[in-house]
Amino acid sequence: MRAFAPGSISFRSYPHGDLDAVSIIAELRAQAALAAEHGFDGVMTSEHHGGFAGYLPNPLQLAGFLLDAMPTAWAAPCPLLLPLRPAALVAEEIAWLDARFPGRVGLGVAAGALALDFDVMQLTMDDLTARFTAGLVQVAALLGGRAVGPLAADPAIARCREHPVPVLSAAASVTAVRRAARIGCGLLFDSLVTPARCRELVDAYRSAGGAGPCVLVRRAWVGDAPRAEVEHQVNVYRSYAPGAAPAHWGADEMAQSTDATEVVDRLVAAARAAGADALNLRVHVPGVTPAAARAQIVRLGDEVIPAVRAALAPPASTTEVGL
Repeated sequence: MRAFAPGSISFRSYPHGDLDAVSIIAELRAQAALAAEHGFDGVMTSEHHGGFAGYLPNPLQLAGFLLDAMPTAWAAPCPLLLPLRPAALVAEEIAWLDARFPGRVGLGVAAGALALDFDVMQLTMDDLTARFTAGLVQVAALLGGRAVGPLAADPAIARCREHPVPVLSAAASVTAVRRAARIGCGLLFDSLVTPARCRELVDAYRSAGGAGPCVLVRRAWVGDAPRAEVEHQVNVYRSYAPGAAPAHWGADEMAQSTDATEVVDRLVAAARAAGADALNLRVHVPGVTPAAARAQIVRLGDEVIPAVRAALAPPASTTEVGL
């Protein structure tokens, strides 16, 4: 299954900050392999800098590490903070990663909101929307097989004409989803936005001609969830979220129960209410141990994903005979 494909269910990968750097990578590779083994279609990585708790600075590089650890599943830096890098370089590196792992690579991008990320790179947040839009236009064209100019001669970029790499844009406003529709990208919705708000944005995206996948991130947990740790992390996100974004957040938007069937029902209900094509499931917050994360990967993969996938699958086509 290609990255972000309709019906796909992927795992959201985060580091355990109580480990050293070498052990962090080893654990993330082990968790990705475990996720693929237990039915997840792919793995997403995300980005913050300066040792920001629960994140690594290299989502694209990390996606390559994880692809090497999984025999079949896809991986995507999603979201990568596009204004921190030259857009052409991002497209080149993604295209070459897909050449190494054909058909198993995707890309999701965001503008960024945490000042620390820009300070570390000695950049400002001035004109952030315009910078992000310009980068998104370039990346989408290059990875969508519409390259012109010098980069059109790059073998991996040229390969995208026949094998485009799917691109998502993180979106929290009608303006953002219309931009994604115009550029030819799909959408990524964060783990806290309510399904009702997602539906508004998906409807606006489709009305604007958007045809890409709409991927919903949800927190999921079978058993007694680490509520205090989740609440702390939500408060951290609130501390730097841009503009009116938190107004569209729920409490924690977690599909949690000691009964796996209830987790299934809540994920299915959220996806249907949001109009999402695919799900990306998150269990990590700072304080969740590697053992607990692995246990959730197994439980979600074995007890939840098959039922969610069956419930969200489009009805099989039928052919009437004798008419």
